[in-house]
Amino acid sequence: MKKKTTIIVICLFAVVIGVVCLYAYLSTKQRNAMADAKLSEVEMILSRDLSKDYPPTVKQVLSYFTEIQKCLYNEDCTEEEIEQLGMQARLLFDKELQDNNEVATYLIRLKSEVNAFREASYRIYRISIASSNNVETFKEDGYEFARISSTYYVSDKGRTGYQDVVYLMRRDENRQWKIYGWDRAVNVNMGTDAVTE
Repeated sequence: MKKKTTIIVICLFAVVIGVVCLYAYLSTKQRNAMADAKLSEVEMILSRDLSKDYPPTVKQVLSYFTEIQKCLYNEDCTEEEIEQLGMQARLLFDKELQDNNEVATYLIRLKSEVNAFREASYRIYRISIASSNNVETFKEDGYEFARISSTYYVSDKGRTGYQDVVYLMRRDENRQWKIYGWDRAVNVNMGTDAVTE
């Protein structure tokens, strides 16, 4: 009887060990599959369908635009990804800004700026956007406009600096805020003067 009990205990122990090992194997396999499936920053930005998920506020439009910029200037993007990110950014532009920046010329200029930024070893390490309470809105020529400021913090081989930028947005016929232009804050008179790119 004692021999039979010992054999049963050994068999149960072997089954438990087998189950634990199988669980550990499957868990590791699932974690690895999830890690492989994780989207890169660029893929996450490009996966957003702005026709269905357009940012609803001035601050959120600028926040998404700055995420695109961080990908462009900080990530190791291919030329195709730079074009895709540039086209995604254009979807946030006001029609007038799009018309003043023909696609081919815009993409050539964007690639040149990205390459120059990288060659200079610059890196955007943070972008601070004003709170929604600090958005200045006004009406002009029958349009609704909004101004919002941001600060770009850039590093260059251990040195850091910042640049204040003011964005001007105009609400379109679909009531979506679109980027009308931007300029360095030192060039902008807050009030009724327009900001231009």
